[in-house]
Amino acid sequence: MYQKQYEQITDALVNDGYVVITDALEKKLPSALLNEAKNEQDFKRAGISGLGDLHLDSNRRRDKIHWLSRSADAQASFLDFASGLQEYLNKELYLGLSYYESHFAIYDKGAFYEKHLDSFKNSKNRVVTTVYYLNEDWTDNDGGELVVYDEDDNFLAKVKPDANTLIVFMSEKFPHEVLPAKRKRYSIAGWFRIDKV
Repeated sequence: MYQKQYEQITDALVNDGYVVITDALEKKLPSALLNEAKNEQDFKRAGISGLGDLHLDSNRRRDKIHWLSRSADAQASFLDFASGLQEYLNKELYLGLSYYESHFAIYDKGAFYEKHLDSFKNSKNRVVTTVYYLNEDWTDNDGGELVVYDEDDNFLAKVKPDANTLIVFMSEKFPHEVLPAKRKRYSIAGWFRIDKV
């Protein structure tokens, strides 16, 4: 179903290390996922990892998260897409990705996430990052953009969190940040990993 997207992502990871795709997945999927996220049941404040611990730090990160599972239809459909992408990346790029984890992320008004890397160099855990947006009728005035930088901290892209936009990038190469949202913002963040579950 998503062969074209898998090819586009793979080529972009080889050539540029990242890709932004609008109208990425099945058209009804973002609104179905948004409905599942909006109940906010079991969402928890997201933590910051550092020196082997996980702690809350409102000066650096202010989103709430809930890990995806196959217990809901839309989440299962999204995870099916990710499973196919994992298989394709392993076949074409020999990445040895062993599993995928992902969570809903809700940014309330004023919430942000400061510039960070998803994986430290040579840490061999998170290899490929995905971010998928669920926000309908998002305007330029609503903020909450994802800003992506290269390894030398040069600006690369500012991505508006429009529904059905997908960003994929190599986890250890691209620092990124979420600018403050001016209204509630919904997304799914995910990582293909090579360590054991």
